[in-house]
Order: sequence, then C-alpha cells, then structure tokens
Amino acid sequence: MHAVEAFRVVLILLALIVALHWLALKFRLPPATALLVGGGALAFLPGLPTISLDPELALVLFLPPLLMDGAYATALGRFRKHLPGILSLAVGAVVFTTLMVGVVAHWLVPGLPWAACFALGAIVSPPDAVSARAVLKGVSLPRRLSALLEGESLLNDATGLILFRFAVAATLSGVFHAGSAAGSFALVFVGGVGVGLLVGGAWVLLAGRLKDRTLAVVATALLGWAAYLAAEAVHVSGVIAVVTAGLILGWFQHVILPANVRLVGNSFSMVMVFVLEAMVFILIGFSLREMIERLGGIGAVPASMWLTAGAVVATVVVARFAWVFASDGVIALGRKLGFVRLKPLGWRQGTVLGWAGMRGVVTLAVPLTLPLDMPGRDMMLVCAFAVIFATVVVQGSSLGWLIRRVRPVDEEPAAKMSMPAAEAAIARARLARIEVLAHGPDGEVLHPMILEEHRKRAGYMERYEQNAPAAMEILRPHFDVLLAAIAAGREELIRIHRAGLIEDEVLHELERDLDVEEMGITLQRGE
Repeated sequence: MHAVEAFRVVLILLALIVALHWLALKFRLPPATALLVGGGALAFLPGLPTISLDPELALVLFLPPLLMDGAYATALGRFRKHLPGILSLAVGAVVFTTLMVGVVAHWLVPGLPWAACFALGAIVSPPDAVSARAVLKGVSLPRRLSALLEGESLLNDATGLILFRFAVAATLSGVFHAGSAAGSFALVFVGGVGVGLLVGGAWVLLAGRLKDRTLAVVATALLGWAAYLAAEAVHVSGVIAVVTAGLILGWFQHVILPANVRLVGNSFSMVMVFVLEAMVFILIGFSLREMIERLGGIGAVPASMWLTAGAVVATVVVARFAWVFASDGVIALGRKLGFVRLKPLGWRQGTVLGWAGMRGVVTLAVPLTLPLDMPGRDMMLVCAFAVIFATVVVQGSSLGWLIRRVRPVDEEPAAKMSMPAAEAAIARARLARIEVLAHGPDGEVLHPMILEEHRKRAGYMERYEQNAPAAMEILRPHFDVLLAAIAAGREELIRIHRAGLIEDEVLHELERDLDVEEMGITLQRGE
C-alpha cells in the first residue's frame, strides 16, 4: 500500500471511529460493540481497501499504552489487598480455561496434536484489558469486583502469551517438559517485574529533572513502550513490565510531576487511549474480511470448523464460571473452618465476574503469528474470531443489563474518611498555612483578603462535611454565577482579540487562565 493511501486509510478509520462512537452513545450501546460490529460490516463494502493488521505491530502498538493507562489508574491499595484473587483469575483461571479448551478441541478434532489444542486454549483464554476497560467504563460495580476485574485485565495477557509460546514450541518440536515450563514461566514473570521496576525507577529519576512540560509529557507517554520493548529484548514478559512501570507511575506522579504537566498529560493520554482503544475494535472488525478471504470465503469454511468454534466459545464461558464459583466455594469452606478473613464473593458478584470475560486484541493478534505449517492454524483463526465476537458483542452488550438485574452488593468496607471529610481536612490545612504566612513578624496582617477568603472556605467546608447535599444546594447557584462571569469574560476576550486590540499570545494566556478557573469550578460542582 502506498504511503499516501495508507494515510488516507488512517483518516477513514478515524472518521469511522467518530461516527460509530457517536451512534453508540446515541443508542446507548457499548462503544466497543458498535466499533466491532460496525468495522466488520463496513469491511465488506465495495471500494474499501483491504486492511491487513500485522500481529506483531498490533501487540507492540496497542498493548503497552493501554496497559499503562490501566495500571496508572489502578487503586494500588485495593490491588495489593485483592492480589490473591487477582492472581487466581489472571493465572489460575487462564490456565484452567486453556486446559479445558484443549481437552474439548482434542475431543472434537482427535487428529490435532495435544500441544496444538492447548495453543488454541492459550489464544482464547485471557480476557482482554482493552475490552474490559471499554465495557466497564459505562457500568458501576462494587469496589472489590472492580479491583478484581481491573487487576485481572492487567496481568492475564502475560499468562496467555507465555502459555501460547510454550504450546507452539511443543507442537513444532514435539518436546514438552512440565517442570522446565513452570520454571521458565516463573522466570519470565519475575523478570518482567524486574524490568518494570528498572524502567519505572528510571522514569522517576528523569521526570523530576525535566523542566520543560512538553518533554515531561512525551517522556511519560513513552514509558509503556520503553518497558515493553526492554522486557521483550531480554525475553521476559513485556506485559508484566508495563504493568509494573505503570503502577510506579501512578504512585509517584503525584509528587514527581507538577500540576501543569499532569493536566496536559492526562488530556493527552485521554485522547490517545480513546483513539487506540477504538482503533483496536474497528481493526478487529476489518480483520474479519482478511481472515475470510484467506480461508477462501465463508462458504469454504467447513461446518465442522464452525461446530468446533461454537464449542470453544461455550467452553470459554463455562470454564470461567466454573473457576469463579469453585474458587468462591473454597473461600466459603475456608471461612467455615475458621479462616474468618476470607470473604466469598457471593452469587451476585460471582455471576457478574463470570460474565465479564471479554476477549480482544491479544486473542486477535496471537493466532495471526502462528507459523503457516502449524497444525489446525485455520481452525484456530476461526475460533479466535468467534470468541472475540461472542464475548464482546453478547457479553459486553448485556453486562450492564446483567448488573442491573443481579444488583451486586458492595460489601467492601468504605474508607475511614469520606470525600467531604477529606475536603474539609484540606481546607483546614490550607487555612493553617495561610494564617502563618498572612501575618508579618510583628503580627500585622499582610494579606487580609487571602486570610478572609480561606477562613470563609474552611467554615463552608466544615458545614459541607456535616451535610454535603444541603451545602451543595446552597453553593450550586454560586457556581452558576461564577461560570456565567467566566463566560462573559471569555466573550469580551474574544471581542477585543477580533477587534485587533490584543496579540494572539495575550489571547492564549488569558484564555488558559479562564479555562483553568472554569475547570476548577466544574470539578467542584461534581461534574
């Protein structure tokens, strides 16, 4: 494809992303579903060029920034607290699903080598971080359930990729040693953590010394790719390295990065992640056309292959439910035996957790890397697409409905301090510092207006802490007046600029000040 034509295709994809995302919002559909189905349907329109997704590029391009964004936003305290449950899903459930899919595939296709069957299981077993993030954005979940799903989505790709590489190597070589594989698995996992710590630590040292805002934002945006490529270069888990570096970034960015870098960086990251997430799903849809053409058309796919794909989809769904409820049963039994710190999820949260197993970019990209002489390669491609469509379209579209019907109860104890209490504590700390700095050495008040403003704010926050809804009702009209004043100021700023009375630099500086002020008021309104 010519470079100009490739650029034209990228522009077409971006336009489709905007249109499909708008339709999803309008009809209250999960955007991931709209992009996946829309991309698959549009791919067969005459005149559109064939878009080929290089699997290695897909993993390198999409996984690191999206995993980094998820790790950055992860609540580290809840992640540590629920790490056993997260590892149970990210490692245990993925291994179990791989084994179950392998057994079913070998039963249906007896001529397929066992290692190839388990390679298929590794392809479809890990729920995808991108799919989970895209679907879970529009739903409200209990804190423990959110921690489990978010943590699982960060780690399980590593498990699936490692299992896949072992299975492919065993298929092609005909040799497999369980003990050696387990040792290599641990080495790859721990090595990924080590590389992530090194790259994340280097970012902490570097970011604090970058005085230029743009350089700091770019260095932070490159962190995920740096961790992934560094880990892959030494043959350890790039996924684990990215997640480790992302957790470091999320923990230290509050004290390393200045406010202006955080504001710009978060805005840049939000747009980049939106485009990459959307591009993943629309490219999955477009890749369907390429796969069907490679197989010789839909009619060329034998009925037995569709039967196998359906059985694999059912096995993937059932295996996840089986693991979730069996694990919960073990926890409930342990609690009866006296391990009171163990708390089972219960059937409500377990049902939601079992249904939230969407697959995506890894399940798409990994089978495309299979060698052409891999036994059962075409069947694996069909099964991979079937699992992606079934989980994203069916499970993703119905997850919100299921949550509303099941109504999982949040049994996780809330933090000791509520948001109104935290805001009141901040206001008291600010007032205490102002009271010191507002007076001169002789006790004279040097900054009376600032002192009075912070005393009023602290008094209001005390009332807000006692009765937040009533305080907000009183303050909301105040915010409306301030926003109206800012709008009037912006109109006047634009008027005098259009009249040629100020330079563009003045316009941008003052507009930035008004924007920051408006953003602060909007956040205080809780919008």
